Formats: sequence, C-alpha cells, structure tokens
Amino acid sequence: MTNLLHLLVVLILLCVSKPSVAQERMRIAWAGSTPSNTPIWVADQKGFFKKNGLNAEVIAISASTIVIQALLTGEVDFIIAPSATLVTSRLAGADTVMVSTNLPLFIDHIVSLGDITTVEQLKGKIGGVNRLGTTSDMTLRLALRRLGVDPEKETKIIATGENPQRLAALARNLTQFTLLGEPLVKEAEKMGFRDLFDIGTLKIPYHVNAVVTREKTVRERRPFVAKVVRAFTEALHFIKTNKEETKALIGKNLKTTDPEGLERAYRAYNGAFPEIPYPNAEGVKTLLDDIAPRTPKAATADPKSFVDLSVVQELEASGFIKQLYKR
Repeated sequence: MTNLLHLLVVLILLCVSKPSVAQERMRIAWAGSTPSNTPIWVADQKGFFKKNGLNAEVIAISASTIVIQALLTGEVDFIIAPSATLVTSRLAGADTVMVSTNLPLFIDHIVSLGDITTVEQLKGKIGGVNRLGTTSDMTLRLALRRLGVDPEKETKIIATGENPQRLAALARNLTQFTLLGEPLVKEAEKMGFRDLFDIGTLKIPYHVNAVVTREKTVRERRPFVAKVVRAFTEALHFIKTNKEETKALIGKNLKTTDPEGLERAYRAYNGAFPEIPYPNAEGVKTLLDDIAPRTPKAATADPKSFVDLSVVQELEASGFIKQLYKR
C-alpha cells in the first residue's frame, strides 16, 4: 500500500509539473479594410496562428505608413505591407525584408463619376486615396502611368480617407475618381459611379499584401519566422478550399452581408491569392522601375535583396504544401 501511494504521489507531481505546449508571443500589424487582408483575418480568427504555436496579438492600424513605423521601432515583429512600404523603408536604410506574399498582383479598380467613360478623361481630374504614400496612393499612381496618364502632371491626387470616405468624396464631387476593390466596386455602381478600369487585367506583378519583418528577426529567430509563414500558408489554403466560411469572414470584417458583393469579392481575391506564397522579386522590381526616374537609389537597387525566398522554399521542400493540397 505504501509503495502504491508513493507511486500515485509521483504521478500526480509529474502531471502538475509537466509544461504545457509553449505558445510563442508574436505581434503583427496590418492596415486597410479590404479583402486583401483576408489571409490575416483567417490566420487569426480561424486559429492558424495558435495551431502553429503562436500567441498572436493582431493589431489593426489606419495606414501602411504608420504600420512600418511600428515594425522599425520594435513595437511589432511582423507587418502586413505592400511592396511600396518595403521598398521605401529599405531604400531609407532599414533592414526590412519580405518573407512571404499573400497577394502578388494588383486587383483593385479605378472607379469614377458616371459621366467619365475613358481613362483618358481622368486627365485634369482629382483622384482620392486613403493617405498620400499609402498602398492605395502608390497603386493608383502606378496604374495611371501604365495607362498613359501622368498622375503628377495630369491629375491631382488627394487624401480622402478609407473606402467610405472615398465614396463620400466622389458623391460630393470633391474627387472624380478613386481606387476601390470588391465588394465596394459593386456598392459604388449602385450609387451611380462607373467601374472605369479593372487594374487586375494589366497583370502587374506587385505585392499588394505581404508578410514583412526585419532581417535581424530572420537571422536570430528563424524557427519563429517559419511558424508565421506556415500559418499564412495554411490560411491561404483555407481560403481556397472553404469558400462559404471565407465569404462569411470577409463579410464580418467588412461589416457587410450583401451576398452578391461577397461573391464578387471572393472570386476576385481568391483567384489572386497564391498557393505557394513566394515573395518573388518581380513584385518589387515593378515599383523600383516605376520610381527610378524620381528616386536615384531605386535605379541601382537589386530587387532580390528586398525578399527572402528561403523560408517558403524550406516549407515547400518539406512537402507541407503538397500535403495541404493533397498532391
């Protein structure tokens, strides 16, 4: 009896002292209430951060220009950011680097007043973006240049705020065109505005939404970075294989229940989200080439230095992604 009691005591002590599975603390910031952020919503709200051992604090910030400050001051470990944020910070001397991508193409639309029927007619008009220097600003300017309109000389682009404010500025004729994505394009059409041009048809490589951290973090905490990339890879798989749940999540985060708008948003973004989230240098080169005439450092910068493919390469080489898609 004494031996049995002793054994029970030992077992109880072992159970009590056994450590639980460690959850590594992680802070990540994102900006912009558009479906391009669906991967971070899924990773957080569907439990993929937690599944990969991450105790994630997900922070919404009003603009990408503020998000980068949070990363550089050490307030967050990762940010969801576009090529523009990455490029401008690195050209300024920061050690920022992209480790995976969520959306490697432009897919927003130029939306205008109803009486504007061609891109050419945007010359002399005022365009609205979130804030100057943000993703919406860089996207609109780059697309206009590709379409033969010089945004600096032939248009005036002003900051009018996030999507609801941009629509309000159009309605008051403070602006005559803006940049929107689904499901807001459908909403704008219902208000009498014109879906003037689908930028996605240009197939411009550009990382609209990517996972960015610092080279120091990759070097010193590589397993930590790998967990984050893996969580986003699983989130992308969830999006592609769980349509209705993803649409519901988009609706929840955008505060809309319009079934047609959500269907259009899912169709547009799902087609652009990658299965294997390589942060290819082409999506950086697009911006470097665009700003090179105005930014001497961009003309000599190597696009490959802005991205680190190795984390995704290791994940793919392990067979994890193939297993996800059962190939």
